[in-house]
Amino acid sequence: MAEQPNNNSSSEEIDLGQLFQMVGRAFERFFNFIGSIFKGIFHLVILLLLFVQKNFIVLSAAVLVGGVAGYFLDKSLPEKYVSKMVVEPNFNSVQQLYNNIDFYNDLAKAQDSTTLATALNITEHEASSIKQIFVDSYSDENQKIELFDGFIKNLDTTTIKTIDFENYLKNFNSLDARFHQISVVSYDNKVAKKLQPAIIGSISVNDYFKLQKKINDENLDLQERIYQKQLTEIDSLQSLYRTVLIKGADKPMQGTNINLAENGESQNKELALVQEREVLKERLVELNRERANKSEILNVISDFPTRGVKQKGLLKSYKVLLPLILLGMVFFILAILRLNTFLKQYK
Repeated sequence: MAEQPNNNSSSEEIDLGQLFQMVGRAFERFFNFIGSIFKGIFHLVILLLLFVQKNFIVLSAAVLVGGVAGYFLDKSLPEKYVSKMVVEPNFNSVQQLYNNIDFYNDLAKAQDSTTLATALNITEHEASSIKQIFVDSYSDENQKIELFDGFIKNLDTTTIKTIDFENYLKNFNSLDARFHQISVVSYDNKVAKKLQPAIIGSISVNDYFKLQKKINDENLDLQERIYQKQLTEIDSLQSLYRTVLIKGADKPMQGTNINLAENGESQNKELALVQEREVLKERLVELNRERANKSEILNVISDFPTRGVKQKGLLKSYKVLLPLILLGMVFFILAILRLNTFLKQYK
């Protein structure tokens, strides 16, 4: 019986030793796995370098030929110019704007200068100079926060708890932005300015948007009349309180009794009226601001410039783009030939 504790302690030491050995083997396998991954990556890099070394002359020739051809293309082809306009669509007209711009862009890509000239009210020669028309959202983080704030104001408290700013950004798309930028790429640096009336007019003549604007204007006028009427009523009440106070002060005082409670209540009521008047003034200012923002179906924040700027960027230049294309093609062909040789040897 006296030897039983010694046996228990020795068995526990054996169990702990086996446990540490298992943990050690697990870590060893894990680090070996990580090492095999890095070895595999290093092996692939070495194979790639060996492939480039073996075909260096052919790859260099492809880059050289592409650079020379791209240089002459840049010199021979006319310059492209970019013009941009920033707009703010109202009354849910942003989808129509995107549809119209996509239609114009499809015509430009198809080189259908006749239809494009009719749609944009320009000459066929000017329409043939247009290479691309596209639109994208124009918003920063602050504008997204403002949009989120306006979005949650229209929700009930239960729904607000289930939506946060991160979820809102995940579902945010270009149509939700307040401002949008229309870009025109053309060989003619003056044609973009001539497109502006047609682009704006294509949205403004829509009967649905015209009806929405009319209803919005009527609602704003109605709200302004209500605020003005409330201001008039407040002025009347203030005049009434002043008259009552003046008449109360003119009455002969009996003894030395002064009713401070009534005077305090009157002052509180008059102060409440002053505060309500200030609130109504702020609402009128906000109403005028909204009327200014919604005065047009499509607000133009920044017009097309009189002259476009030259299109810049490395990938816009043929002397950079063409060598990359030829290098990729030659690399792919050589890789296919090398793979074919490997498969024959493997068989």
